[in-house]
This record gives sequence, C-alpha cells and structure tokens, in this order.
Amino acid sequence: MRRRAAPTLPEPGLADLTPDQRLRRLELTVTRRLDGLLHGQYRGLLPGPGSEVAGSREYRPGEDEVRRMDWAVTARTAVPHVREVDADRELTTWLLVDASPSMEYGTATLDKRELAVAAVAAVGFLTAGAGNRLGAQVLAPGGVRRFPARGGRTHLLGLLRALLAAPRSDPGPGAVVAPPTLVDGLAGVQRMATRRGLVVVVSDFLDGLPDDPDAAPSWETALRRLTIRHQVLAVEVTDPRELELPDVGLITLVDPETGRRREVWTGDRTLRERYAQAAAAERDQVRQALRRSGAAHLALRTDRDWSADIVRHVHAQRRLAAAPAASRGGTA
Repeated sequence: MRRRAAPTLPEPGLADLTPDQRLRRLELTVTRRLDGLLHGQYRGLLPGPGSEVAGSREYRPGEDEVRRMDWAVTARTAVPHVREVDADRELTTWLLVDASPSMEYGTATLDKRELAVAAVAAVGFLTAGAGNRLGAQVLAPGGVRRFPARGGRTHLLGLLRALLAAPRSDPGPGAVVAPPTLVDGLAGVQRMATRRGLVVVVSDFLDGLPDDPDAAPSWETALRRLTIRHQVLAVEVTDPRELELPDVGLITLVDPETGRRREVWTGDRTLRERYAQAAAAERDQVRQALRRSGAAHLALRTDRDWSADIVRHVHAQRRLAAAPAASRGGTA
C-alpha cells in the first residue's frame, strides 16, 4: 500500500474545541449554508432513478432495462415503452469514511479528517427526512467500526460525535500500522447495502494506488461493483501541502502509515517541481479511476470553503438531471 509522506507542519484547526462544540459548529454551518437546497429530496445531491411511476417513454435499446417495460402502454401503442420513475421517497444512505492515519494531516483551517466529518455532516443533514436512514462504516487503524442504518437526527449526531471523538493514531518510528483498506470497506458496504440506495465514500483515495500511473488502483473494481446497483458519490479530500512543497528550508517528511521520517531541503527548486508533478499525476490517477468506475466525484480541500464546493456540486448535479428532462419535453 502506497502513501506519500507529508511534511510535519503545525496543524491549525478545531483542536481547541471539544467534540460537542465542533459538532454544533458543523450543524450550524450545514443548516445555514446548505439546508433548503434539496427540500427533502435527495435527487438534488445525486440524481438517479427511484421507484415512483411518473409516466412512460419509448424504449431505448441498450440503455433501458427490460424489467422496466410498461406493457400496458406497449400493447396500446404497439411501440415498446418503459416506465419513467421519480426519486424514491425513502432513501438508505451508506457512508464509507476513511479514518486512516493519512487522513489526520492538515495545514489549513481543517485537517483532512475534520473535513471528512464535515462532508459526512453535510450528507447526513441533506438526506435526512421521513423514512430515510443512514448507516456507516469507518476505516480506522484499529479496525472497521460499523454503524447500522437508522433514521433520525439523534442517530446522525451520534455518528458525528463518534467520528469527532475518535482517538488519533500516533505511530512511532519503525511502527507498522495496517488499517483496513478501501477494498475491505467497499466490500463490506456491498454486503450490507442489500437495497438500492446512495453510497458515499469519503477518502483521500491514496490507499492502493500503484506506482505505475497507467495501472488501476486496487479499489477501482470494488467501487465499480457498487455503482452497478447504487448511486455512488466519491468525496475526495486533499490538503494543499500534499500537492506542493513550500520553500521553507529543512523539513521532516513522515510516512503516516509507518512513522518513518526523512529530512528534506525544500530550497531545492528541482525537488519541489518533481514533488508537484508526482502529486498532480497521483491526483489525476484518482480522478481517472473514479470516472471509469462511474461514481460521481466531489473534490474537497482543507484550504477551501467546503460548503461552497458542495453547493456547486449540488447545482451541477441538478443541471445534469434537468437536461434530459428538458430534452424530452422539447421533442414531445
């Protein structure tokens, strides 16, 4: 498993606040900035087919499933038709949250783990509604922690509180920490999510990246299996210092998985350029794999306004969902 080491710079963020204080701040941010966008309908977050019949249209070979055939309309018109459906009124959302050591790094307002919790809060509050349920699996150094799918605000707040209060890992030099992999987590979600729903994977997606930039990450196949049955949203969490090194002289790079350290002189311009090129290639490798798997992609950074990025994603998904409907309306 490959993880790129990160410079050990100070980690400003919400460390001075208690978990309950951070939870209240997160909830306030979500309700002020994001609440009302979906008005109780999750298709604005990640649009897709549901189960409520909303009319019929002509069958498209190679695109439509035969089990959605509307036989009554087909018999009446002598032209194959399929049922159109609206979004489900009840939604089960499954979260896979990466809490491995590489997610504990950050040099901006939040660290990556805090940003992951913010993403979970946004998904939880935006998909909350009557009959909707939320379940989660958390990949931590000590193993996989599972939260059964339940509804209600109390359940969501309990999940967020557990994520915020979870202890941090602190591997010493030479220590070997082997947390569960993304492949393990994705396989676990597939076993638990027996009914079609929404799957949200929150990670930096560094786990399982091969050294060959043309090779597929180890988790790509497992993610593709999930997209066959579920709507999948991949939330990629990054920090600016993972993308480029600052010119600050001598720094210490630390492998978050093993604790191994190496001193690096960042005044070397060639070194900084090589680091930036390697980091950009790695991020592109992740983007390409997510695209091939069929998952929707939401990129969040610790130095940006994460709520604004989520708002832009919601609007983009709405435009994509509205485009086919507008096209059908214009040709009717």
